[in-house]
Amino acid sequence: MNKTRKFWLDTMLKIVTPVLTALKEDRLKESMPVECANGVTDRENYTYLEAFGRTVVGMAPWLGCKTLSSEEEELRRQYAETVRECIKVATNEHSKDFMNFSYGHQPIVDAAFLAQGILRAPHELWEPLDIETKERLIKAMKNTRTRKPYICNWLLFSAMTEAFLHHVGDESWDRMRIDYALLKHMEWYKGDGWYSDGNDFHLDYYNSYVIQPMLIEVLKEVGDEEPSWKKMTEPVWQRGARFATYLENFISPEGTYPLVGRSLTYRFGAFHLLSLTAYSHRLEKDIKPAQVRNALTKVIERTLKSPDNFDGQGWLTIGVCGHQPNMGENYISTGSLYLCSSVFLPLGLDENDEFWSAKDEPFTMQKLWSGENLHAKHAL
Repeated sequence: MNKTRKFWLDTMLKIVTPVLTALKEDRLKESMPVECANGVTDRENYTYLEAFGRTVVGMAPWLGCKTLSSEEEELRRQYAETVRECIKVATNEHSKDFMNFSYGHQPIVDAAFLAQGILRAPHELWEPLDIETKERLIKAMKNTRTRKPYICNWLLFSAMTEAFLHHVGDESWDRMRIDYALLKHMEWYKGDGWYSDGNDFHLDYYNSYVIQPMLIEVLKEVGDEEPSWKKMTEPVWQRGARFATYLENFISPEGTYPLVGRSLTYRFGAFHLLSLTAYSHRLEKDIKPAQVRNALTKVIERTLKSPDNFDGQGWLTIGVCGHQPNMGENYISTGSLYLCSSVFLPLGLDENDEFWSAKDEPFTMQKLWSGENLHAKHAL
C-alpha cells in the first residue's frame, strides 16, 4: 500500500471507528456526545442515525472492493462485518441503539444516506444480512414515508429511499416519488453544471453534498425503468463531471477552498461529488485522476491540521479546521459531521487503479499559480 493510500485509509478509519465500534456494541447513544448549536435541544432524536448513515455512505465503496492487498483485505472484511452488525442493532427495536426512522423530518435525510451507502456495496451490506434484519431495514425505510420532504434537495432523499426499495425487490417502490424528484431537478438546472436548491439558487456545496451524487445514483439504480429517466442519465453525468471540475479548481495550492454557504462543518464532505466522479472514472478529460488525488490529499491534510477536529475520545467536533462551534447551524450536531466520510470514495478503487498508481501530478491551481500556460475553460 503506497503512503498516500495508507494516509487516506488511516484517516477514514480514525473518523469512522468510534461510531461503528460503539454501535456494534449497542452503546452509541451512551457514548457519542451530542454537540449542537446553542439553544437547540432536539438533536438527540436524530444525531445517531445521522452518524451511522453518513459513515456508511463514505466508506461503502471500500467495503465493497474485493481486489485489495491481503493486509487491507483483512481490515475491509472486519469492517464490513461490523457495519452489518451495526445495521442489525440500528433496526432492532429491542436494542438500546434502535434508531429513529419514523419521527420528525430529519430521518428522511439520513435514511437516504444509509440507503445510498448500501447501494454502493449491496453485495456486502445487503445480500449477507439475515432475513429478519432485511425485513426490519425495509420497514425502517418505509417509515420515512409518513412525512413529506421539503421542496428542495430533500426530494432526492425520498427518491434515494425508493431506489433502495427498488433494488431489494420491494414491489411498493414508488415511481412518483422518484419521478417528481428527477423532474423538479431537471427544472432547477441553471447551466454549466449547477443546479439550484429548489426555486432559489444557493451558493454553497449542496450540489456536491447531496444533489448531484443522489441524482447520479438514483438514475444508476432505476434509470432503465422509464425512457424519460434513461434520457436524463448521460446529461446528469456530464453536469456532474463539470461540477467536479469546478470543485477541483476551487482547491488552492495550500489545500484550502472557499468557505461559502451553509453546512461547512461537513468539512471535506464538500468534495463528495469530486470523489464520486473520480471513483466512477467520469472526470472530464483534462482533469487527471492523479491531480484529484493530490488535491484531495492536500485538503484532508490542511483540514485536519488542528487536533481540535476531534475531542478527547476521538469524536468529531463542530467546525471546519478545528473546533469552531459557532459554525454549526441549528440542524448540525455531532452525527451530522460524519458526512465528511464521503471524500473517501476512491478507496473503493484498488491500489493498481490509476487514481492511486499514477505518478504525482500538480492540480489545477498549483499549475496556474506556478505560471503554467493552461487553456481557459468555457461553459458547458
